[in-house]
Amino acid sequence: MVRYKPKDSSQSPRFCGVRTFMRLEQVRTTDGVDFAVVGVPFDTGASNRTGQRYGPQHIRNASVLLRPYNPDQDIHIFEYCSGVDYGDIDVVPFNIHKTYDNMERELFSLIDNDVTPIILGGDHSISLGSLRAFARKFGPVALIHFDSHGDTWDSYFGEKYTHGTPFRRAVEEGLIDTSHSIQIGMRGPLYGPEDINDARALGYEVMPMSELRAIGGEQAIRRIHQRVGNRPAYVSFDIDFVDPAYAPGTGTPEVCGPTSYEAIQLVRGLDKLQLVGFDLVEVLPSHDPGEITAGLAAAVAYEMISLIAWKHRRKQVHQEG
Repeated sequence: MVRYKPKDSSQSPRFCGVRTFMRLEQVRTTDGVDFAVVGVPFDTGASNRTGQRYGPQHIRNASVLLRPYNPDQDIHIFEYCSGVDYGDIDVVPFNIHKTYDNMERELFSLIDNDVTPIILGGDHSISLGSLRAFARKFGPVALIHFDSHGDTWDSYFGEKYTHGTPFRRAVEEGLIDTSHSIQIGMRGPLYGPEDINDARALGYEVMPMSELRAIGGEQAIRRIHQRVGNRPAYVSFDIDFVDPAYAPGTGTPEVCGPTSYEAIQLVRGLDKLQLVGFDLVEVLPSHDPGEITAGLAAAVAYEMISLIAWKHRRKQVHQEG
């Protein structure tokens, strides 16, 4: 079987070659592939700062520093799984619905061949297109949503499809099993209490940042596991979940968030859940001095890939045992 892994940066300098995530081969195939990094450079759903369409290439640029062995998770990723950079999905900058159609078609072709997508946005509106593809394969999925905003508004400026509405539309379309879903990190000024209460009325468990800080990361991870159970789970990680001191490059920053270390620990804590896909959104290069945000975004995606490797390692040990 063909196995795909990054270039060896001890043999080929990081500044050589085309920028791909982690220096993986850019190949559009599902043969011999366990995970695929997929860019969705769409930002027409953003309500404040724009430029998230350049997020995927910005994250890829920072990701060249990543190495194949993850010491904190104690896993050599490419001993247990094979991955590629699948390139970008062709978006339609002026039409969110055609973009969703393209996303659903491309992502379903990966999911249906047992390839786990690692999706780089783009603004948060892209999650609806992703969830349509996952629901075709798995039915309604559990959502693990890291964000400073709930993104469950009914509309914004009268528009139903924006980066502030995907997780309401997804419920209406039957894509999410809210009884097994949780939103973590909500904070900042609101238009009213309904901005959080509406999410609860839709069935989500909501853990605001104040509660996360009060109970701590370990207890939060236990709550996530209890909520999700054994349901197929989709992780959506808005980079503005992290405090802007650690992730300034985003469209709608909110202060008083977790540190980059705390955010990474929460992602690592998702191990042993039935994770089927992952998106990371809202990276905005024009507000990212020194690639601070891009480096964190690449690290978060790397931890998710490490979880995929652990899943394959456990499967291999079970088969050999």
